Amino acid sequence: MENLKARFHLPGLTENFKLNMVLITMLENCPQYFRDDVEIASFYGAFAPSLWAGGRALTSGINSPEQIKTVILALNERGIPLRFTFTNPLIKTEHLGDPYCNMVMQLANNGMNEVIVASDILEDYIRNMYPDYKITSSTCKRITDPEKLRSELEKDYNLVVVDYDLNNKWEILESLPNKEKCEFLLNSSCFPNCPKRSREYETVGMHHIELNRYLRSDSNEPFRMNEALDEFFSCPATKRLPFETRKLPHHISPEAVWNEYLPKGFNNFKIEGRGAGRLRVIENYMYYLIKPEYRDEARFMFLHNLEVNGVVKIDNV
Repeated sequence: MENLKARFHLPGLTENFKLNMVLITMLENCPQYFRDDVEIASFYGAFAPSLWAGGRALTSGINSPEQIKTVILALNERGIPLRFTFTNPLIKTEHLGDPYCNMVMQLANNGMNEVIVASDILEDYIRNMYPDYKITSSTCKRITDPEKLRSELEKDYNLVVVDYDLNNKWEILESLPNKEKCEFLLNSSCFPNCPKRSREYETVGMHHIELNRYLRSDSNEPFRMNEALDEFFSCPATKRLPFETRKLPHHISPEAVWNEYLPKGFNNFKIEGRGAGRLRVIENYMYYLIKPEYRDEARFMFLHNLEVNGVVKIDNV
C-alpha cells in the first residue's frame, strides 16, 4: 500500500479562526516542524446561531454575511474546505427553511465545502437543495454496532465519523469496508461508553432550536440557556487536561496514527477542540501535528505569532 497522508480535521470556524490561520501560515513557512505527510483536510464547526448545528452549544461569534464570506475565502483559497457541523438530531421539516442556515450553505456552495449530518430529514434536504456538498455521517448517531457501522460505510457518504467507543478495537476496525471513509476522533475527553452522550447531543440541539425561537421573538428578556446544559458543562470530562485524556482507552496517540492506523488504510482523523480553550487546542496541535524534536521550538514560534497577530497576550512589554 502506498504511503497515505494523515488527513486532520481541525476544530473551530469561529472561536479558533485566527489561531487556525496562524497554524496554516506556520505549515506553509515552517514545514520542517510538522510530521511527515500531514494534511489539513478541513476545519469544522458552525456559525452562531445556526439552528442546524450540533455537538457543541453556540451562543456568539463570527456570524454576519461579510464575516462568513471572509472565513470561506480565507480557507478555500488555501485549498481547505469548511465542514459545517449541522448535526442537530432534533431537526424537523419545519426547520429546513431556516434562513440563516440556508444563507450559510448558499455562501459556501462552491463545490469545495462539506457538511456533517446526523438527521435523515436534514440530510435529504441538503442532498436535494445543495448537491455539490460532500456529506459526512456524524458520530452523534452513536453507531456502536459493528454491522450497522459496516452498513453506514457502504452508503453514499464522503466520510463516516466512527463512534470513539470503537477506537482501538482492532477486531472490529480491521473488518470494516471502505477504510478510507472512516474518520476517528483522536482525543475525546468524554468517559468511555458514556450513557449520557446521546442525551447531551439532544440537549445541545434543543438549545439551538430555543435560541433561534428567542431571536425571532420580541422578548426583551435575556436569553436563558437550557438548564439541562448545566449538567454537561459541569461534567468532569470538560475539565480534563490533554495529559489526562491521553490515559483514556479510546485515546489515539500520534504514534498509533502513523504506526497502526495509516498502515491499515485509515487516514482521516479529527481533533476535538471546539470550546476547549486555546491552551488545550494549542497543546493538541503540538502533540499531533508537530515532530517531537521540534515541539518546544514550534510551540514558542506558534505562541509568538499568535501574540503578534493579536490572538493571545502573554508578554507585558
